[in-house]
Amino acid sequence: MATMAGVPRTPGPGQVPPAHLRVTNQDREHVVEHVQAAYAEGRFDKLEFDDRLERAMTARTHGDLMPIMTELYGTQAAPQLVPRPAPVRHERAPESNERLGAAAAHLLVLLGIPIVGPLIMLLTGGKTSPYIRRHALEALNFQITVVGATVLLPFTLIGVVLLPFIWVASVVLAIVGGVSALSESTFRYPWTIRLVK
Repeated sequence: MATMAGVPRTPGPGQVPPAHLRVTNQDREHVVEHVQAAYAEGRFDKLEFDDRLERAMTARTHGDLMPIMTELYGTQAAPQLVPRPAPVRHERAPESNERLGAAAAHLLVLLGIPIVGPLIMLLTGGKTSPYIRRHALEALNFQITVVGATVLLPFTLIGVVLLPFIWVASVVLAIVGGVSALSESTFRYPWTIRLVK
């Protein structure tokens, strides 16, 4: 990697990024798409698919992702993992079980399990479905925010007054989130502290 006055420079077009460079969610999803396409072509079995998918979803650096692409394409033909502007791409429509899993991440709060419900969906369905992962992360961060507010607000008089409204709003928003997930829509909760990425 070229440097100027000791400061590393970002790789240019066509250059491979250094192995220690942190990856983005877009980089992970890019590799996941290639893994899913290779699996659909029958290039490896379910066990190999699960292994590569797990490694791609938990990758932290380009050094974690590059071996997966090399396994798929070899050293010469592997697409470059170069940081680039987000491409305009059409994400495949989620299947019915993905929509149900994403909706469950929002709606499990109605059963009285506000944080555990989305966390279970994130750790199970979120490993194989970016759609479930996205909705489960959003629901998890919102429920963490609501539980945090429930713990902290009673220390103030206005907080005690606001709490019932926050609880009602959280249930309504969870229902809206569940309906959005079923209808293949993106949903973002308002007033949410996004601690989990």
